[in-house]
Amino acid sequence: MNNQEEHQQPGADHQSAARDQSAAHDQSSAHDPHAAANHDSANADFDADSVFQMNEAGEAENDRDGDDGFETDAQRAERLEQELADANRRLLLAHADVDNTRKRLRRDFEDQLRYANLPLIRDTLTVLDNLQRALAAAQGNEAASGLIQGVAMVAKQLEETLAKHNCKPIPAEGELFDPNYHEAITQIPSEQHAAGVIAQVAVPGYQLHERVVRPSQVIVSTGPGHAGG
Repeated sequence: MNNQEEHQQPGADHQSAARDQSAAHDQSSAHDPHAAANHDSANADFDADSVFQMNEAGEAENDRDGDDGFETDAQRAERLEQELADANRRLLLAHADVDNTRKRLRRDFEDQLRYANLPLIRDTLTVLDNLQRALAAAQGNEAASGLIQGVAMVAKQLEETLAKHNCKPIPAEGELFDPNYHEAITQIPSEQHAAGVIAQVAVPGYQLHERVVRPSQVIVSTGPGHAGG
């Protein structure tokens, strides 16, 4: 029994000493406020350092996530800005395409209106050609002077009607040959015209607005003393 009590005695003494030390610390804190404040300040510094370290660990983890294929906030913002810029560029291109298409359709529609009478004018020019040929064949026939005068009036009226609808003769004789408006049927030497200048008009040409209805069939001068092919 005595041995058991002796064995338990050291533990009891240690617990008693711990209680005495804690009580002494409490009393010291109560008597010394500065010591208690220093103790609380140390705990606060420890808590702040712990929070700072946890934040750094979180940022490092986010960086590792970005490296592993996950977007960071900065990467996501950059990607969204690029997508917005691409969408704006595509929108501008679409607007430009729509505007160009509208202009092209309007221009095509206006051209259709301007040249809607082109087939009719071509046929009318054939009638005018026949009237002019008849006048040329009847020249010098005094007996048919009245008829010739009437046909001439009809031909002139027809030319005025064509001009009213913006169909006019293409200038040819004395003009420099232009393959866009003239069709050369032969060449002849001419003392009055330089080489490359139209000497005679075989069949007059016409244009409707800016479009050639038919080119003028002309004879081109090769200049003085040069035979044509």
